[in-house]
Amino acid sequence: MLFVRIFHSHVGLFIAPSVLFFCVSGACQLFNLHENHGSYHAPALIETLGKLHKDQVLSEPDHVRGPPAATVASDRDAHAGPPGHGDHDDEAQKGPTLVLKWFFEAIAAGLAISTLFGLWIGLRFTRTPRISWGLLIAGVVVPVLIILL
Repeated sequence: MLFVRIFHSHVGLFIAPSVLFFCVSGACQLFNLHENHGSYHAPALIETLGKLHKDQVLSEPDHVRGPPAATVASDRDAHAGPPGHGDHDDEAQKGPTLVLKWFFEAIAAGLAISTLFGLWIGLRFTRTPRISWGLLIAGVVVPVLIILL
């Protein structure tokens, strides 16, 4: 039983930075805060975190980005059906979908808080603080190195 507890603690310390990253970036994506739309312009950090979360890249190559937004908007308008059809953003913000989005925001917050408490427990109540801190640092450094390669 002691092995399971130590294993759980060590794995938790290593993956905690990624769990926190996905909680924060996923919570931003629920309401499309990582994308520009209308008069809203996503902050650069949130946009970057969203790309990393969704596409595992910091920036998209030019050939992946596609045509400029004005071209896409004019193409969409040219192929649009009757008014009221295709307004998915407005429809998606109503009723049960909106409630579900806020529920998932609460889940993301709860998971982040729980992870922070787990970090505190894993770092405060350990017999091997060097190993614990090393695993936490590795949990930050390893994904950053992979991203930069």
